[in-house]
Amino acid sequence: MKSKSSTEKRLFQYALHFKKGILIGLACLIVAVALELAGPLIAKTVIDEHILGVEGKWQKVENNDDKYTVAYNDELYKRADRVDNTDQQIGSATVFQVGQDYYFINEAVSLQGKRSVENETITITTADDTMTYKGEKLSLSEIYPFFKPEQRPIIFLLVLYMVLLVIAGFFQFYQTFLLQKSSNQIVQKMRNDIFAHTQRIPINYYVEQSAGKIVARVTNDTEAIRDLYERVLSIVVTSIIYMTGIFVALFILDVKLAAMCLVLVPLIIGWMKLYKHYGTKYNRVVRATISEINGNINEAIQGMPIIQAFSREKKTKDDFEVLNERHFTYQRKLVKLSALTSYNLVTVFRNLAFVGFIWYFGSFSLEPGSIISIGVLYAFVDYLTRLFEPMEDIVNQLPLIEQARVAGNRVFELLDHDGEKVINDSLDRYQGNIYFDHVSFAYNDVDYVLNDISFEIKSGETAAFVGHTGSGKSSIMNLLFRFYDPQKGTIKIDGHCTQEWSRQQVRGHMGIVLQDPFLFSGTILSNVTMNDPGITRASAIRALKAVGADRFIEKLPDGYDEKVTEGGTTYSLGERQLISFARALAFDPAILILDEATANIDTETETIIQNALEVLKQGRTTLVIAHRLSTIQQADSIFVLENGTIKEQGNHHQLIGERGLYYHMYRMQQGKSKRAV
Repeated sequence: MKSKSSTEKRLFQYALHFKKGILIGLACLIVAVALELAGPLIAKTVIDEHILGVEGKWQKVENNDDKYTVAYNDELYKRADRVDNTDQQIGSATVFQVGQDYYFINEAVSLQGKRSVENETITITTADDTMTYKGEKLSLSEIYPFFKPEQRPIIFLLVLYMVLLVIAGFFQFYQTFLLQKSSNQIVQKMRNDIFAHTQRIPINYYVEQSAGKIVARVTNDTEAIRDLYERVLSIVVTSIIYMTGIFVALFILDVKLAAMCLVLVPLIIGWMKLYKHYGTKYNRVVRATISEINGNINEAIQGMPIIQAFSREKKTKDDFEVLNERHFTYQRKLVKLSALTSYNLVTVFRNLAFVGFIWYFGSFSLEPGSIISIGVLYAFVDYLTRLFEPMEDIVNQLPLIEQARVAGNRVFELLDHDGEKVINDSLDRYQGNIYFDHVSFAYNDVDYVLNDISFEIKSGETAAFVGHTGSGKSSIMNLLFRFYDPQKGTIKIDGHCTQEWSRQQVRGHMGIVLQDPFLFSGTILSNVTMNDPGITRASAIRALKAVGADRFIEKLPDGYDEKVTEGGTTYSLGERQLISFARALAFDPAILILDEATANIDTETETIIQNALEVLKQGRTTLVIAHRLSTIQQADSIFVLENGTIKEQGNHHQLIGERGLYYHMYRMQQGKSKRAV
């Protein structure tokens, strides 16, 4: 196994393959967040400087007719904060609000303290003193001129905010598009990598693992990882940047209160670590169980005829329910864990934050003599409300993030399984001289199924291997095809050790026909050509005709383009076998392996198959695993195997003359044939 780094680090490394799109997306996100978070600050400016800014000190000026000058009682007034050096100041006044009414006081008055009014006499009470002033109550028509200069700035700021939101919308679109595109590219690359790696993994891995479990890793687990990238990039990262922007704005408004709000960050981080601890444990069981369920379903579907034939429906259902119950139990634990998060947890944090907010302003900011602007209060409440939206988004993603992290760990386990480099560099077509030199082999490195096997087959010869079940016939073919490599001895083709070539190069000029041939979904022609561009339609049809498959194909509605479903179950075994013969013939192998190709064929079809075999054998070395001894009487060499060793070898007549194992096997089959007749 390869050395492994953490799952998080490896997921991050995959993301780096598409860092350009991610970085541009994050840049768009930062711009969009900055523009969107300008809203409360603009609202604060509108409230404090324009809506409430009317209340305050005004300067009486002479001969100033700019847009900020207000006429009242035949005098000109201008807000004190807008007076510049060109203005000639001749007095001061104050516009004062008490309740819903505004009053004009013809002198400068402090705005601090508790206010009350009686008969246009305004009383201001502070901690140290009580002051009274004579004021003139302003009617609606009289107060309007004081507000009129603020209309244009307010409209300008509101239009500015709308423009910023529109611009932010464009950036938001591009950041969503780029980040989601990058996440899909990452998972596309991961799926390609894992599928390519499945072709490099030795065949024994697939013997030990069910197809359903492997499919679950390539599909379900990578789909969970896609959710991870999409959520982390488009939601979690967005939320973190959004929260960062909010904290920056809070520090601009009030450093002390913003520092208090930072307490929420370690609380969220602590909860994420706690969730990770338990979520990892539960999700590992859930993901492993999903793989087992997939394997169980796959096996049940493939074996449904046997299940129904032997009335094993209840047992199959019970086995499935055990897995389903385990999945339900651990999913329920995850639901309980998640119930503590999401709305519940964030609501608690939000309420605590607002309690702290009220306490802070109640204890310090609302004392007599203090000045707290309504705009600041509004901005703080707005930002605090916004702060908990991304926080809730992050907490809501914890179950999916943890599920995807466990899925990533399972995917990397498969990627870490030792594989071999796929080398498809073509070799010149070898002649097909085969030599096994003292070969011993065990599937588990302990129990040897082949012991010190040595034989030689010359180019163009036909060699047959016979023996009882478990004698080692198929193991010899597995070694020749380099599905496995022997622990001892060497296998040579034309004098070259097969381990000097890649597995793909060894198989480049080999063909195999199995006892139960497998057809892929597509057409009859695509099953012959295997979509190899080097095999033309014409050559594929010639191969089908050469083996006699045209007899049934030309009767089909679409002929050679007739559809084939997965496994080719709509065709008889004999028809599938002929198509597989044509496939082997079209690829023109130097070495042909026939793995009990006629074992399950009826007598009538066997004649057609035998004729097709004779066509196939011409000009190539042929190795036959034979179950019916009557089919190999013309073989150049026959090897009789028992317990992984070669007990006898020779042609049919020689072995019959020796009256050994082969002779007794042949007599036994002949006797069965006579009794059958």
